[in-house]
Amino acid sequence: MKTPNRLLSEIGTTIFTQMSALALRHGAINLGQGFPDTEGPADVVAAAADALRDNRNQYPPLTGVPELRAAVAAANQRFYGLDIPADGGVVVTSGATEAITACIMAMIDPGDEVVLIEPLYDTYLPVVTMLGGVPRVVRLNPPDWALPRAEFAAAFNARTKLLLLNSPQNPTGKVFSAEELNFIAGVLQMHDAYAVCDEVYEHLVFAGARHIPLMTLPGMRERCLRIGSAGKTFSLTGWKVGYVSGPPALAGVVAKAHQNLTFTTAPNLQRAVAVGLAKPDAYFAGLAADLQARRDVLAAGLQRLGFRTLRTDGSYFITADFSPVGFVGDDAAFCRAITEQARVAAIPVSAFYASNPPTHYVRFAFCKQFAVLEEAVARLEAWLDGAKKLTAAG
Repeated sequence: MKTPNRLLSEIGTTIFTQMSALALRHGAINLGQGFPDTEGPADVVAAAADALRDNRNQYPPLTGVPELRAAVAAANQRFYGLDIPADGGVVVTSGATEAITACIMAMIDPGDEVVLIEPLYDTYLPVVTMLGGVPRVVRLNPPDWALPRAEFAAAFNARTKLLLLNSPQNPTGKVFSAEELNFIAGVLQMHDAYAVCDEVYEHLVFAGARHIPLMTLPGMRERCLRIGSAGKTFSLTGWKVGYVSGPPALAGVVAKAHQNLTFTTAPNLQRAVAVGLAKPDAYFAGLAADLQARRDVLAAGLQRLGFRTLRTDGSYFITADFSPVGFVGDDAAFCRAITEQARVAAIPVSAFYASNPPTHYVRFAFCKQFAVLEEAVARLEAWLDGAKKLTAAG
């Protein structure tokens, strides 16, 4: 029989699904998959429940309900001074992952080259490849994850159509600096290229760093599509409500791609997200401050156990180098061991690379309750103490 799609057939189960299943099997604390273990704002949840009963449950408009498109446009202006029209410049999607796919579909033709920055979210590369794009991967290196400017510039040529930029970045927690973004903008202009900007962690940025949308830089307004996520901003990841903002000439093509993917998103959830985006500044500042405190608790605990933790300025995640604790094996083996034996799950950072990854870093999610983070550190400590005693006895 003829085989189904080769690329999809060869893709295995995602590492997030694998580690979550392993965590469940062993009763492990799941610091692998990035989802909070507490519900989002009660008023936003109540708005979703109320909206189910207002007799507006049929197909909403393709690009999103007017209330949410207006709220996204208002948030763009409020937080970044971006004047993007609600009608024509905003497309609501079924989560940011769909938004990423729709944006790439909208922007490239087969044979176009796409610059990707690794470590990278695992959806990016397969989608580019399935759509016939030619990936050009630029690598950030630990521990500082600085943009290698010469390598980045060399990845562009006359065939380059698109850059996929993730800031704040998963898995590193890197927030690209103003200097890096200005350099990126210059390269895009030089090569007449566009950018799809995955900014789902835009409000999860910690003291000492500032999120600057690439779209706000001179010459970038007409070259960028910006992606946001209600799941990340309101700790409601299961809702899968995302949104794309951009110039109408590009957003209109994104809407056509969206039409051929999911077409629309649950209207009650859209209206509830509109309520959330109108919340006062104190909510957004408090969200970041609370996550920063959780980051600090986990980082301090890991450092006390001997891990080397890398700087994280945003997102849900912290990267840790486990080589100082004496484990023999790569990051995948380490994650299996701590899940099965210490009952704490993490994600091997090698899963975020296309090839030849570093093999002694793991990603922990800190978007959990303080008691859960403290218990995870205690379990890792007991496991490491047990391993030391076995080594001494042997």
